[in-house]
Amino acid sequence: MESPLKKKLVRSDRFHDALTIARQAGLLRGAKTEVVRARMPKALVRKARATSGARSDTELIEIALSNLVVADQYPDWLLAQQGTVGKEVDLEF
Repeated sequence: MESPLKKKLVRSDRFHDALTIARQAGLLRGAKTEVVRARMPKALVRKARATSGARSDTELIEIALSNLVVADQYPDWLLAQQGTVGKEVDLEF
């Protein structure tokens, strides 16, 4: 059985990956001029923040929209990452 902490980290990675795909597609470039507003149940917002790791409403909506936009691209993108290691990873050499 997976620990709840490990599940949270995996979900956060998935949302980070969605933002990465959106960034690579140029969807996060440019000025932030669009205003998106909605009234949501407090429990939904709290759970979404906890699951995604978002620190603000803007970041939460950015993660949610990125996740929606790139959902179909995620499996192919993830498979393309096989055998690659990011520059920020310390390989201890």
